[in-house]
Amino acid sequence: MSSFRYRPEILEGVADHIDCDLKEYEDWFTLEPSQLKEITDHFIKELERGLTVEGGNIPMNITWVMSYPTGHEQGRILTIDMGGTNLRVCDIHLSSTKRDSDQIQKKYELPKPIKAGTADELWDWVADRVQDFLNDHDSGGQKDRQLPLAFTFSFPVDQKSISSGVLQHWTKSFNVSGAEGEDIVAQLEAAINRKKVPVKIVALINDTTGTLIASNYGDPHVKVGCVFSTGCNAAYMEECRLIPKLKHLNLPEDAQVIINTEYGAFDNDSVILPLTPWDHQIDRESLRPGTQRFEKMVAGLYVGEMLRLIMVTLHEENKLFKGQDITRLRSENALDATFLSIAELDISEDLEDMRYEFESSLSLSPVLIELKVCRYLIGLIATRAARLYACGIAAICKKKGIKKCHVGVDGSVFNKYSGFKQRAAQGLRDIFDWPSHELDLIVLNPSEDGSSLGAALAASLVLNRETKEHPSQVMED
Repeated sequence: MSSFRYRPEILEGVADHIDCDLKEYEDWFTLEPSQLKEITDHFIKELERGLTVEGGNIPMNITWVMSYPTGHEQGRILTIDMGGTNLRVCDIHLSSTKRDSDQIQKKYELPKPIKAGTADELWDWVADRVQDFLNDHDSGGQKDRQLPLAFTFSFPVDQKSISSGVLQHWTKSFNVSGAEGEDIVAQLEAAINRKKVPVKIVALINDTTGTLIASNYGDPHVKVGCVFSTGCNAAYMEECRLIPKLKHLNLPEDAQVIINTEYGAFDNDSVILPLTPWDHQIDRESLRPGTQRFEKMVAGLYVGEMLRLIMVTLHEENKLFKGQDITRLRSENALDATFLSIAELDISEDLEDMRYEFESSLSLSPVLIELKVCRYLIGLIATRAARLYACGIAAICKKKGIKKCHVGVDGSVFNKYSGFKQRAAQGLRDIFDWPSHELDLIVLNPSEDGSSLGAALAASLVLNRETKEHPSQVMED
């Protein structure tokens, strides 16, 4: 049996007490090293195709961030970071001291009606939160001064400049009307003007771009930035001469630019990914079937849903929770990655913490054997997610010929799900065939809340460039 297979001792004796062929599930979810290598090779081809004029499944969006920070950036930047769950507003002071900053931040949960409303409702809500934050935290007596604002937007946009971006399509269960195909910076600026909020948007970046910039700011060995939370995505620096869709711009030979891959869309054509019946079900029942196929197998928004669907299947086969009411289990997205993490952390003999989660979240009272089965399934699902995640990182590194580097990873699943990093690291070892006595050459490092700092640094780069080009037109620090 391969060492990476998920077969915890806690499972011993289960087969003798429950009518459930767990070997079948292991075969569905286990990814051998040879499969990881094949997926990675196909990943590289799709990354390259995304850089062409014709494009492909993976958008490979140009960010127009064309350098890393020097470490000497300074000034005050307000940032907003809009992800799948929260809006985070930050007031960041970049110090002239090399690679240092101070920040104050506040999170606001995105209301469900806002995520399914109109564009005007969304942007008015965002503008109101920025004004609320300034009312609470702008203690410097500068409430009437227009502050530079950097906007981190965790959705795929087509950018023609660093301060504009047309939303390609929503992800992460957003379904806001009137935004797709529109410049979201212009829409937010209109709301800011309506609300008379004293800020001006100077930079629009993706959270992965922000993570890459911030991680490199703290550690110049970082060559890839990644977010692994509700969704999954990565960014890296590419040479412009290797981007066919930029050839018409005749950029300098040594020019480079950060690429926001949006690689959650990898293999939308279903050529290489080993899809299970539940992967097909998740895609079929999603807001946009046929899109974000890779993300739907990997990210935090979907691993809990995968477990839920499998448990419903086993119940309907009369193999789990016999005679119990599973009404709450039948609710879409009733479970998230936190549920899985708590279950895996429970190594007690009676799995009491896990039992409590079932009772409080699902109103179920599973016996110990059923808990062991579910914990085993959780391990399979999480291990597959981590190993698939490793394929995306490996593909970028192999495409760029990077043999050794650090990867900055932001996101709650990576930073809070115990064991995820180790599983992903093993996936990288299996792909690259590193000798057992050698340390990891590509190292995954946490970059918690890095996207906000990265946005501030991107804005600082813009302002510094404008200072050089138009000294009299730049906002005062």
